[in-house]
Amino acid sequence: MSEPTGAARRRGPFKVGDQVQLTDPKGRHYTFTLEAGKNFHTHKGSFPHDELIGAPEGSVVRTTGNVAYLALRPLLPDYVLSMPRGAAVVYPKDAGQILAFADIFPGARVVEAGVGSGSLSSFLLRAIGDQGMLHSYERREDFAEIAQQNVERYFGGPHPAWQLTVGDLQDNLSDTDVDRVILDMLAPWECLDVVKKALVPGGILCCYVATTTQLARTVESIREIGCFNEPTSWETMIRNWHVEGLAVRPDHRMIGHTGFLLTARRLADGVEPPMRRRRPAKGAYGEDYDGPNAGGGPGR
Repeated sequence: MSEPTGAARRRGPFKVGDQVQLTDPKGRHYTFTLEAGKNFHTHKGSFPHDELIGAPEGSVVRTTGNVAYLALRPLLPDYVLSMPRGAAVVYPKDAGQILAFADIFPGARVVEAGVGSGSLSSFLLRAIGDQGMLHSYERREDFAEIAQQNVERYFGGPHPAWQLTVGDLQDNLSDTDVDRVILDMLAPWECLDVVKKALVPGGILCCYVATTTQLARTVESIREIGCFNEPTSWETMIRNWHVEGLAVRPDHRMIGHTGFLLTARRLADGVEPPMRRRRPAKGAYGEDYDGPNAGGGPGR
């Protein structure tokens, strides 16, 4: 049985072509690719790549300035934050939430729209494995090229489960029996008609949007289309802690708002979602509301 794609690059001694992440005494990271005969230069001196080639992961190297650097392979969260960008990347905290709450499983058939720089694509490919299917759609060719380079650099070459199409999802989606659809775009509500045809009953739609107005429009559109259960929406924030002896306190900086996530599950054909028992707040659909189904409908 062959190794899963990219697994050989994640274990064993350092080899030519491996990505290496150096950590200096102040905790700063430097990422580079190992090449025989090359030198790595910092403002604290340099050292030859050959010192790391063949060395075990977790080794320490010293520069000509006698500064020690810890050498490890970058984790995927480290890699996506340091890789070249076209569009903004999906941050690891949100990618982890998508993998968990969209229930991405090995062998899943997944459609992704809005590839950006390939951050989420890398997380999805690692979760579905070689036997799954990820069909990614990106409307901008320059973004698609950057994403393809980033993904192939991480996995060491083309991934057998990945197909990348340049174009709009609503004009090009031909996949059927899809388990999961992930939308990272400005107007996900424009794609709901084609998404509902592609998803299997019980399949999950997950949307990643940046603003409250996008979130509200997407949720109301999902309710209006009538073939999904009640959407769930949330955001996540991360606050690290400083731990030094008796000084245990939250860090002064945190990773705050990056985007909103929402999920909804596809119902069986011909089934209407049960009416919501929770009444909207008074005025939620007042005269100023101009979203989907304005002026009528359940609870309005």
